[in-house]
Amino acid sequence: MSTLEVDSATGPATAPPEHGRLYWLLADCGNIVRRGLTHYQRQPVNIAWQLGFPILSVLLYGYVFGSAMTVPGGGDYKDFLMPGMFVMTMAFGFINTATVVVYDSTKGVVDRFRSMPMASSAVVAGRGVTDLVVACAELTILVLTALAMGWRPDGGWGFLAAFGLLLWLRFALIWLGVWLGLLVPNPEAAGGLFAVAFPLTMISSIFVAPQLMPDWLGWVAAWNPISSTAAAARELFGTPVGGGDSWVEQHALLMAGVWPVVLTVVFLPLAVRRFQRLSR
Repeated sequence: MSTLEVDSATGPATAPPEHGRLYWLLADCGNIVRRGLTHYQRQPVNIAWQLGFPILSVLLYGYVFGSAMTVPGGGDYKDFLMPGMFVMTMAFGFINTATVVVYDSTKGVVDRFRSMPMASSAVVAGRGVTDLVVACAELTILVLTALAMGWRPDGGWGFLAAFGLLLWLRFALIWLGVWLGLLVPNPEAAGGLFAVAFPLTMISSIFVAPQLMPDWLGWVAAWNPISSTAAAARELFGTPVGGGDSWVEQHALLMAGVWPVVLTVVFLPLAVRRFQRLSR
């Protein structure tokens, strides 16, 4: 087909409009996002599990273990727990990212993308945007569940900043998930990443304050990036929790913004480089 088009109104042949690289990058990214969301629409069981697991976790820890937990400085354990559960859901999200990526790579979908005239960075970016959209849905469901359980934020408009930090952490962990998804050989191996995520979330301030742990374990938990986001979210939600004595605990808001930057700087280039090195 000729690259020239005839305008019936004016008569002469005209060339189709040219678009720059940015336009096609955004267009390719949008197509990847639409594809990812369509999969959720056509496979509701997957989205039901992905959204249902956080709800079950909130109910389990809030009602089953809540009466046995103590909070530094007093206060209701549910107020302490809920921000931590929000963080845990964002942290576990990298497993879902890795599973989808490894499925696409083993089924030849990634090779198909690489053979098409599209920006390679759009594949990675589209996966990130899709996961952020799903993360927003997860947070919405969790907040509604927490409100039904009696949790009430008391930080004014600070709750918007808290949700921003939660999504900021999820954004950083997306690139970890993409990189791991391009490394592991099959979806079954991706499921084993739970063995990495579980201690990462348990040795943190999600469920228990670091100062209530043994000294060495509390130090590790305090410097866990997840703990900084959890502590910052509690502060922004107005939860009265006694802070620790370490520098990182005293500057939770700062570190909640810094840790995701560090994770992004490390894993985003690794994910893009790994994608570019895949065999055609």
